[in-house]
Amino acid sequence: MAASWPDGVDRIIDGDMTAALAYVTPAGGAVVTAVAPIGLRDRERGTVGFTTSLGFGKKLERIRRNPRIALAYHTRKHGFAEEDRYVLAQGDATLTLEPDRDYLDREIGPRAERYLGPRKSGPFWDRWLREYYADRVPVDVRVHRMVSWPDLACGGAPELFGEPAPSGHPEPQPPPKNGTAPRVDAARAGARARKLPFVLLGFLGADGYPVVHPVEIADAGPEGIVLTAADSSLIPPGGRRAGLLAHDYGKQLVALRVQQFTGWLTADEGSGRALYAPHTQQGFRAPGNKTLLLLANGFLAKRGLRKAVSSGTLDRLRKPPPEPSRSS
Repeated sequence: MAASWPDGVDRIIDGDMTAALAYVTPAGGAVVTAVAPIGLRDRERGTVGFTTSLGFGKKLERIRRNPRIALAYHTRKHGFAEEDRYVLAQGDATLTLEPDRDYLDREIGPRAERYLGPRKSGPFWDRWLREYYADRVPVDVRVHRMVSWPDLACGGAPELFGEPAPSGHPEPQPPPKNGTAPRVDAARAGARARKLPFVLLGFLGADGYPVVHPVEIADAGPEGIVLTAADSSLIPPGGRRAGLLAHDYGKQLVALRVQQFTGWLTADEGSGRALYAPHTQQGFRAPGNKTLLLLANGFLAKRGLRKAVSSGTLDRLRKPPPEPSRSS
């Protein structure tokens, strides 16, 4: 059965400007990225949601291949909710690649304007932002477990709604063939990420669903980025693939700053500290001016859609997903 949740949690899901999405990589790691959930949820059906762009084909293909995802509602900045609770929703995602135009205009458009401001229109803007607005992909997540902590650092005893969480930490993973050491400049990466106020760590839980927790960057050097958590139980012992996201944003999501990593996490039992060795890194900084931001969004949406078509990503996404294998 899908999970249900109380009014206080629902107000957070309705009000948060941004959430952290974690999805599974083919190698058994997790990627953590920021999305704008615009209050999408249906308590009766037990679903939450967000939208993304067809231009992010790699993310969509991975979610389609393994629909187990997590959404972490981790900051009240520039949102409408007030209670300082951290909410983690885990569930199975369904992509709608060709949504009904009426649904986009009637449901997604007004919701987006509440959080992101009025939509620009006119001959130029309608043409320039056509791909940005029209090629949105609604992602519906059937929640099977929701966990809520009493503060944004995930301190204190959490409340559970839905299926019970697995007992104990997930088992350590075998190290990658190319080794676990940093593959990018860890000291420089950590220094950049440390300047951003919201830092989140993602990894696979014992049941295969991503887990996302807030962490702090205590130090960084050639060996990796030192992470700490409010509760030592939030960081699993042993070694594993993990994703790390550091980000910030202004009103209506202008002035975005993002540092995103995949890599290897190592921690000792009960220490509350971990060493993170980044293997890949992506970062960007969006304009602080809304008009410049929309110009950039329009350009990126056009380029992303062209790439999705030319690379065959769009065709692959439109094919029916493979049937799960069945044992005889």
